[in-house]
Amino acid sequence: MSVDVIQSKYDVSRETCERLQIFAETLEKWNPKINLVSKNSLGDLWTRHILDSVQVFGVPTLGTSWLDIGSGGGLPGIIIAILAAEKAPDMKVTLIESDQRKCAFLRNVARECCVKVSVKSQRIEAVEGIQADVLSARALADLSDLLSFSEHHLAQSGTAVFPKGANWKKEVDNARKRWRFECEEITSLTEPEAVILKIKGVARV
Repeated sequence: MSVDVIQSKYDVSRETCERLQIFAETLEKWNPKINLVSKNSLGDLWTRHILDSVQVFGVPTLGTSWLDIGSGGGLPGIIIAILAAEKAPDMKVTLIESDQRKCAFLRNVARECCVKVSVKSQRIEAVEGIQADVLSARALADLSDLLSFSEHHLAQSGTAVFPKGANWKKEVDNARKRWRFECEEITSLTEPEAVILKIKGVARV
């Protein structure tokens, strides 16, 4: 997997591909210092992390705002911002990350990639409700906890998009004990047993 495959599959510009390449190089440079992704996964960075984040962008209907929570190494938040720069230039992208070192990385890589993001260096629950049109989170928490964050930050008509691994069905079943929500499961392009959960209408039982 390389940037060329993403360019052909997702019909993105050369400039977007260059930004994705800069992101990859910057993450590899910073990773030994603050462990943005596991060392073992760096060899498969493009498929396991970047393509896995690129596919998230195509799931929801885009609105005027996208919130990524627990943004960590910018996956998918910075990738969303890179794609939005070409595909939805008026959309505001906000990242929430409580780790100050990771916030420094997020701000730096956004500058390197020449994309606009707002980085909030706070705990997710401490940030005033954003009412985002789209909310995403990758490898952050159990679905029930993610829905709690969605209740706080997602617009009533908004969409949450959560990549989940092979145990996603169990997470959905457990979440339905506490929450009502519409859920569409989209098979992941990078892992056959994984899905992206497209969720709307979040409300407490």
